[in-house]
Amino acid sequence: MAHMRCPDTPLPRRKLPIGIQTFARLREDGCYYVDKTPHILRLIDEGTHYFLSRPRRFGKSLLIDTIAELFEGNQALFAGLHAEAHWDWSQRSPVVRISFGAGVLHSREALDIKIEETLQYLQQRWGVACAQRSISGRFAELLQQIHAQTGQRVVVLVDEYDKPILDNITDSDTARQMRDGLRNLYSVIKDADAHIRFAMLTGVSKFSKVSLFSGLNNLRDITVSCEYSALCGYTDADVDTVFAPELPGLDRTEIRRWYNGYNWTGQSVYNPFDLLLLFQERQFKPYWFETGTPTFLIDVLTQHHTFTPELGQTVAMEDLLSTFDVDALAPEALLFQAGYLTIASEFAMGARIEYTLKYPNLEVQASLNGALLKALKGGTSATDRQTGQLYRLLQANDFSGLHTLFGAFFASIPNDWYRNSPIARYEPIHLIGVEFSQQTRSVVGFEVQSL
Repeated sequence: MAHMRCPDTPLPRRKLPIGIQTFARLREDGCYYVDKTPHILRLIDEGTHYFLSRPRRFGKSLLIDTIAELFEGNQALFAGLHAEAHWDWSQRSPVVRISFGAGVLHSREALDIKIEETLQYLQQRWGVACAQRSISGRFAELLQQIHAQTGQRVVVLVDEYDKPILDNITDSDTARQMRDGLRNLYSVIKDADAHIRFAMLTGVSKFSKVSLFSGLNNLRDITVSCEYSALCGYTDADVDTVFAPELPGLDRTEIRRWYNGYNWTGQSVYNPFDLLLLFQERQFKPYWFETGTPTFLIDVLTQHHTFTPELGQTVAMEDLLSTFDVDALAPEALLFQAGYLTIASEFAMGARIEYTLKYPNLEVQASLNGALLKALKGGTSATDRQTGQLYRLLQANDFSGLHTLFGAFFASIPNDWYRNSPIARYEPIHLIGVEFSQQTRSVVGFEVQSL
């Protein structure tokens, strides 16, 4: 008879899957895993061609790898998961995987070589020879031959589909060349529909169908589908159950305030990277933000004179968030797709949808404002000292000291800022790097905007 666990017995701690993007390694090493197979099976049941945009380090590569293992019939890896009892393990499908995650490509020639190497590897793996010489022709022939050889339609999985473009986004000419090269590859997916059982493309950005997916009108975009909001990331319930052994000693409310809040019109989720690093280091820090906020993003925001207090209540139409392109870099779309803003609410306006965007959590709110402040001031040493001084004065309820400190803030503003410089839009109260709660916004004697 199996041993029954006492309800009061704490769950055992497992390995934290930090940096692991392969499903087999995660399962074989006994790591924590939030079961995403109910979502995956629903995807497969409801359609065949999908596109998903999520910020970096959000589990997209692990999702793609999990789907691949499922279609390849590796049942042992799914022991104890939803798919174990709800998937037909007698059927296996050939899987073609393409990823642009490794390395940086800086020319169309390098991109074409990368694609040709990938196609050559796939030909060798499946033991097929392609007569076509063009990239699109070889890809189409590859899918047709794999289908003919195996008798099963092919599963096509593309990870980091947009990385060659994003790596060159500051060089418009090169970015456009990358876009055209990728379009040459992705256009095959529509014409090869007869040979494809399932296809999924994932990436950070959501380029318009006209620019990158021209003709691929059978690709369902589930980026803001409420039922798939939690396809990547961890929900509150996941944190309280799967990661329950990691919670003792950590303030649950602070975990939520720091890292929860990403939303794509459904359940709010945490960035997995943040939580895993928190559970390892046991300190509240901006782990995700520190892994790489591109200077390009900060440059775009400063060039557009972005008023940071208004970012937390940005309003954007649905088409604006889905028309990111090399020649149309709207700050709202850039911030949303990169994960610095998320959906707070939506409002139907006839055939159109208006979204209100907000900061997802404290990590993003404080870190993005800090990065903007550094860009505007050209350094942070003086600001860091002032921020620390302000915190200490607030904690000590030293109102006399606050009066002196804010007097110094305003005395340091050159008069001509308000006559001939766009920096007049950036009030110092917004840039000192301190978060004011709703209750303490008047603590210094006048109304202040929180960061």
